[in-house]
Amino acid sequence: MLSKKPTSATPDTRQTYTLADLDGQAFPGTSLAVLGFPIQHSVSPVMHNAALQAMGQTCLPFTDWHYYRFEVRPGDLAAALPRFAAAGFAGLNLTIPHKVEAVPLVQEVVGDARLMGAVNTLKLDSASGRYTGHNTDGWGMDTAIGRDLKRSLKDATVLLLGAGGAARAAAVQCLAAGCRQLWIGNRNQERLGELLEVLKAAAPEASVTGFDLSAPPHDLPRRDVLIINATSLGLKAGDPAPLSLAGFEPSSTAVYDMVYSQKTALQQAAELAGIPAADGLSMLVWQGAKALQIWSGAEPPAQLMMAAACQALKLTPRHV
Repeated sequence: MLSKKPTSATPDTRQTYTLADLDGQAFPGTSLAVLGFPIQHSVSPVMHNAALQAMGQTCLPFTDWHYYRFEVRPGDLAAALPRFAAAGFAGLNLTIPHKVEAVPLVQEVVGDARLMGAVNTLKLDSASGRYTGHNTDGWGMDTAIGRDLKRSLKDATVLLLGAGGAARAAAVQCLAAGCRQLWIGNRNQERLGELLEVLKAAAPEASVTGFDLSAPPHDLPRRDVLIINATSLGLKAGDPAPLSLAGFEPSSTAVYDMVYSQKTALQQAAELAGIPAADGLSMLVWQGAKALQIWSGAEPPAQLMMAAACQALKLTPRHV
């Protein structure tokens, strides 16, 4: 049986593709993509293609760079990565559920990504035909907190909510940036314990304390603190706040919520209490900008990426 010959026209970057399209469709030029399941909601193609279009106006090679969206089901990543490499995809972003699964599948894990236990950015090594793994989530969060809240992780007391993949990246970034104290709250104590063991082994001198998020301790710091929500609470309308803000000193507390799809209960509570708060949209933009820098070696226009994301999400325009 003859295989289907790939079509030569440049594909539509607004569409969602599947692995089958790698056989039936050519992706000319320099191709990039985000892989996930589900993936239809991702605004990464909008952000990256806006940046690439602007970069192509000042640097000719970027005129044939394109960023696509691929639906890759759980369990299919091991078979998918060699196919993307064979198709010449120079870079990939990974989102749920592939960030952890990818770690043993790549040629090398770079920087803090190994300790984070997850990679969200893959770069093709042309010599070996395999991908190297990076994690830009922590850097994106750190940059966003500095710009949105004017707070630094260095010497900060951080209350990190959650112990999943997003929280693990945040925790590693907090320690790498030199936070003074790191408190980690989670409802699942087994998962919390696993994260604490990893962090203690990596940074035995760091001040890291775990607590039950369903019953916060009385000695939990409530002044001069940065609260980071890395739980999934807030993704669905009607979700409660993961932590009550009662008793926190408004003038010295700040809240960073990784959720950006809607104003969460935590963000609303911070607003009512007069506590500065920011959502995770700027983290999305900055982690994407860092990924594009890794692939291209150039400085991406982050403000254009933010503008494109706001337009796609029908949000009021904002600055990065």
